[in-house]
Formats: sequence, structure tokens, C-alpha cells
Amino acid sequence: MFESLTNRLGEVFDRLKRRGALSEADVAAALREVRIALLEADVALPVVKDFIARVGERAVGAEVVRSVTPAQMVVKIVHDELTAMLGGDSAGIDLAAAPPATILMVGLQGSGKTTTTAKLGLRLARNDKKKVLMASLDVRRPAAQEQLRVLGEQAGVATLPVSAIEQPLAIAKRALETGRLEGYDVVLLDTAGRLHIDDEMMAEAAAVRDATDPVEVLLVADALTGQDAVTLAKAFDERLRLTGIVLTRVDGDARGGAALSMRAVTGRPIKLIGVGEKLDALEPFHPGRIASRILGMGDVVSLVEKAAETIDRDDAEKLARKIRKGGFDFDDLAGQIRQMRRMGGVEGLLGMLPGVAKVRKQLAEANVDERMLVRQEAIIGSMTRVERRNARLLNGSRKRRIAAGAGATVQDVNRLIKQYKAVNNMMKRAGKLGKKGLMRHGLPGMPPVGSF
Repeated sequence: MFESLTNRLGEVFDRLKRRGALSEADVAAALREVRIALLEADVALPVVKDFIARVGERAVGAEVVRSVTPAQMVVKIVHDELTAMLGGDSAGIDLAAAPPATILMVGLQGSGKTTTTAKLGLRLARNDKKKVLMASLDVRRPAAQEQLRVLGEQAGVATLPVSAIEQPLAIAKRALETGRLEGYDVVLLDTAGRLHIDDEMMAEAAAVRDATDPVEVLLVADALTGQDAVTLAKAFDERLRLTGIVLTRVDGDARGGAALSMRAVTGRPIKLIGVGEKLDALEPFHPGRIASRILGMGDVVSLVEKAAETIDRDDAEKLARKIRKGGFDFDDLAGQIRQMRRMGGVEGLLGMLPGVAKVRKQLAEANVDERMLVRQEAIIGSMTRVERRNARLLNGSRKRRIAAGAGATVQDVNRLIKQYKAVNNMMKRAGKLGKKGLMRHGLPGMPPVGSF
């Protein structure tokens, strides 16, 4: 998300930094470009006007003019105002209610509401150690209740048994009663979606809200809908008194204007963002961190948190012991590739690292993406166990067999072997540093990108 905005703002601030001392005219010219960049990113016009006015007021003040690094001060001001526009402090899911805390999920049909309900159920169960019950109130869309049941099985989260004759309000009341009797901490109610703002279905959702007194009413909105998302959020907020927003398909929106606009227009915090199709691809929304990503400053805190969630300490220590003994093989390389994919792949990781806009452009030109990682795994999977442990066995005929088995070319296999050797050499050097050296310098998580 925000890729196009990040690139445009990066160009603006690069030019600003080359100027040294800044005049009011320099700042005004830069802000005109920032304004255009925000509008092109699909941010609502009133939001853009307010943002530029606040930045402009601060950027021509004494704190910039007298600064040793005025361009950096302008960037900081833009960062601060972006953070404020996105909500300032992050807002988590509110569970401060007598159990079971009820969360009402609302939104248009096709926004990913049912999948998001399952993702949230998994997150609350895994991260917050809550006993969660999910219930589908969608009696209109064929198989909607069955969809939630299947997702619940995949996530390991309980779902309310389906009754074909019940209406939404009755299902909601049964869900709460089941939650109370069976000791659930949280009940998630997945309401029927709408193809558009529908008065009848809005009234239905309002009746469920009044009967269940939810601690959260979350609007699930597709980030790809752009300006329509702002109108949608206002309509739902007026009828249902939203407590927060969940943005889905954030990984597919290069502009990101909906996120900036929805928070500013409705005043409701964006609480979570969906960053992929997998059930664990739901993340908290941190305004300050998102502002840093937009301005190309990276998000190292989120990167560390993601690593802590996905890296198995025992596996890491086992790998460290192998490295110290000089035993890094293709199985270990495959493990590192899988680790990188779990953390969001090449694009996901680069989005959290500061100052990588040029690197990302080079990667795009070199076609380095998630498919490359999948292809590398397939090549390693086509090797025999003996070949994975001893790269010296990989002669011409073996390479042809491995390439055919992986649906790749011999050149792909050769590139992977070259990459493996480069990483293995790094590992051997790191191994000579001993345990303290490994901890100090870290384990190379992925081979050098330029080698593929």
C-alpha cells in the first residue's frame, strides 16, 4: 500500500534536500507537489486541503527556517501530520466488557468481511488467548454460513451451529446465549453484506446492534474501492455508530488514499489491516509506522515484531549450531526461504526497511518477487535428500532432472546453486565468529538479491 505515494513524495523530498537552505517559495513549491501526490493517491480533496494547510503553517515557521537541516525538518513535519491524519496513536480491539464481549462485523458484500471475521477470531485466540465463538448472521447469501464454518475449522476457532430457519436477530441472540453458557470470552457476529447501501439491511444490522450491545462495531472496507470507501464509511457510521475500521486487500492497493481519507473523514480509527489472503495476514494499524513507510523511512519495529512471531527459537538455535560446524545445506536454505515468505516475501520485508525505494525499483526490473521464492523452493524440493546435503553432486544430468521436476530451467538451477554457495561462504565466515559473533552479526536470512 502507498507505493505510488511513497515514490512521489520521495522524489519531492530528494529535490528539497539538495537545496540546502530553504525559502518560503521552496517550501510552497514542494507542498504543491505533495498536494498533487496525495490527490493522485486517491485521498479526498477536503482531507488534502486540511493537511496541506497544517503542514504549510508549520513548514514556513521558525523551526524550519532556522534549522541546520531544513529539508529534514519539513519531512518531520509531514511525518507528524500524516501520523495525526491517520489517527495519532494506534487503537486496538476493545475487549473491556463482561464476557462474552461482542464484536459486530459490518460492510459491503465482497469486501472480505467473512474472511476478516475468521482472521480476527484467529488473532484473538492466538495472540490474546481468548476463547472465541463466531456466528454468521448472513441468511441471504448462499453458503455464507457454511463459508464461516469452514474458515473456523481452518483457523481452529469455534462457530455457532447453523440453523436453516433462524433469522439474523435470533441467530445473534443464540450466539450470545451460547457464549454465556459455554464460557466464551468473545463472540464475533458476521452480518450480511450489501451490494450497496441498503436501508432494509442497515435496519437489520441496527436491530442486531441494539439487541447485542457490541463493544465494537467494525466496518470491513476494501482498500481498493478508493473514494467510494469514504462515502461508505460515513453512511455506516451515521446508521450504526462505528467504533473502528478494518481495511482489507491493503497489499493490493498501491495508492492507499482510502486509508488516509476514511480516518480523517469519519474520525473512526483504522484498527486492523488485511495484508494477504492467509488467515494470519491481519495486522494492527499503527499510524506512526504507516507514516514512516509512506515517507520511505521503513518500519523496523513491525519487522522485528513480525520476525518474533514467525521465527521458531529452537529452529534458529539448531541452525546456528549447524553453521558453527560448517553444515549449512539446501534444506537449511529452503527453511530460510520459507521463513522469508511467512514474513511477507521480498516486497513485504522491503516495505519495512528504510531507504529502499531504489532497491525496490531494481527488484521490479529484475522480476524478483514471490514467484521467485516459490520457484527456488520447488528446485530444492526436486533434489534428492543426498543432493540437498551435498551440492558437489550436482552435475549436468542431475541439474537437468531437477529443472524438469521443478518446472524450471537449468539456468535457474545454476543461479540457485551459485546463490547457495555465496550464502554458504557467508555462513562459514559467520560460524568462525562463534556463538557471540553470530548473535552480534546475525544470521543472513536470505541470499543476496542481486545474485538471482
